[in-house]
Amino acid sequence: MSAFRRRKGSLPRLAPELDDVDLGRVRQRLEKCWSRGQLDIAVVASVGQAIEEAGTDWDRKAHRLEVLAASAGRALPGIWQRNNPRNQNALLLRAWSDLLLARQQGSPGDLSDIRETCRTAADLLPADPIPWVLILATLRSERRPYADLAAVWQEIKARDPWNREAHLQALGYLSPDECGSTSQVLDLLDGMRSVMPADAPTAGLELISLVRGYQRTVSAGGVAALGAGDHWRRPQAAKALDQAAQDWPRPGFLHHAASRADLNVLAYALVKASRTAEAATVLRATTGIATPWPWNSEGDPLTTYSHWHTRLVSGAN
Repeated sequence: MSAFRRRKGSLPRLAPELDDVDLGRVRQRLEKCWSRGQLDIAVVASVGQAIEEAGTDWDRKAHRLEVLAASAGRALPGIWQRNNPRNQNALLLRAWSDLLLARQQGSPGDLSDIRETCRTAADLLPADPIPWVLILATLRSERRPYADLAAVWQEIKARDPWNREAHLQALGYLSPDECGSTSQVLDLLDGMRSVMPADAPTAGLELISLVRGYQRTVSAGGVAALGAGDHWRRPQAAKALDQAAQDWPRPGFLHHAASRADLNVLAYALVKASRTAEAATVLRATTGIATPWPWNSEGDPLTTYSHWHTRLVSGAN
């Protein structure tokens, strides 16, 4: 009978906005607008308001820009920016939208126009790290030499030392899948551990790296894949899991915009490490919000997440 008592909002679902309810409302209005084939001025205004209301919470502002850029397509950001050429938020939404489009096309080509838009946005609000984060992302997409990224990295660190999106860009660039190596990733993580606040927006970076490493091993197949479970028994991996499983599910401990995404990573890692009791606790903390990655490594992400949520959480009620 317990299943009938569950609130609809706690049922497993994919929600790009995660637990940002206000952002979710704007996203849904925006997508309904496009489904009707109309560009509603009131919806454009709500997009601008959502970004503006993030204020100097750069982490939340980046989250809102990313979600809205993915939902807005290319037309709305372009129209908003052309009609408001000195609106910093309009410039950033245009830049983020153009970057997403370039990624979808596979070969990014020359992204200098996006960098120029970002530099204009940086001039309009010098304290904002997001223009520099987007510049870093374009340089990563172009596989530019490390020296080209170093100066941009310093601009970001001077404004927001624990910017989650910037660190994700750096992690991807330094990975063996792109321009770096496992040792370079370890150097990045080692440099963070002793100085990063435990509840920083970058708290999930090490686990994200560990999960990517695990999935890389599994996808390689062969003998290595058969022993992939040992990945989570290595001392540093086990220590990272222990600390996160202890702290992250506590109400209010993680308070950054993408905390639900990091909880999904932790839940996945605990499942793969066969630590199902702890995984159940973390899955409860996600409040039913699933993220595409890392669950999509085994097919449809919502199906996989729902399987574990039902088995460990719903089935235990």
